[in-house]
Amino acid sequence: MHKPLYDQIGRSYDMTRRADPRIAKRIRELLDVRDSARVMDAACGTGNYTQALANTGLQMTGVDVSGTMLDQAKEKFPELTWEQADLSSMPFRSAQFDGAVCVLSIHHLPDLNAAFRTVHRVMKEGRFVIFTSSPEQMQTYWLYDYFPEMMKRSAEQMQSVEEVKSALVEAGFADVKQEPYFIDDDLEDFFLYSGKHEPEMYLDPTVRSGISSFASLADEAEVKSGVEKLQGDIASGEIENVMKRYASEAGDYVYITAVT
Repeated sequence: MHKPLYDQIGRSYDMTRRADPRIAKRIRELLDVRDSARVMDAACGTGNYTQALANTGLQMTGVDVSGTMLDQAKEKFPELTWEQADLSSMPFRSAQFDGAVCVLSIHHLPDLNAAFRTVHRVMKEGRFVIFTSSPEQMQTYWLYDYFPEMMKRSAEQMQSVEEVKSALVEAGFADVKQEPYFIDDDLEDFFLYSGKHEPEMYLDPTVRSGISSFASLADEAEVKSGVEKLQGDIASGEIENVMKRYASEAGDYVYITAVT
């Protein structure tokens, strides 16, 4: 994960980012582990999904390279186990965990193959569950109409589903599967396309500051002009036509699961 970026975002991250209960529930189902199983949250950020999964009865360990993020995680959830480390060189013994998750973070990993190899090493027999988006899915985000350069840069840093699958297999995982996710109307975690049904959300600078694409990939002038255009389209109702043009059945995000 890109440490300086998330050290910066980490200062205000939890103002708009929290675990969405339905996403956490689906991740728990996909893990398919017993209660009290030991599960690692790879690139856990401030630990929101770590805690949400712990609440389902799992023994969670959160790992992140950003000390700023982990300081917040430790303050909020001191009862959980936290480790500051790069995913490609985690200090855990082999076969220590019954499962692993990575939520909206794999695009920040500088070496996907090395990270996946290490995750595989520290897992026993079990499932690795990834929640992410793909460049193909991002092409269907109506945000392209307002922030085209930001969206282009954001899509370029994402791995395709096939690239993720290939890296998982190369790392030793098998039975790799995918499942599309469509944004819910009342999503509680404000990540990039969480405002799919509520475009007003992107008018709030606090919301934008917690989204890495806006925080690190957006040009200030484009954001200013894009917000002004979006505000006008919301007022006129044109936003409805824009949203219809980007309708897609490909899913907005994707769950990818693999077995050790």
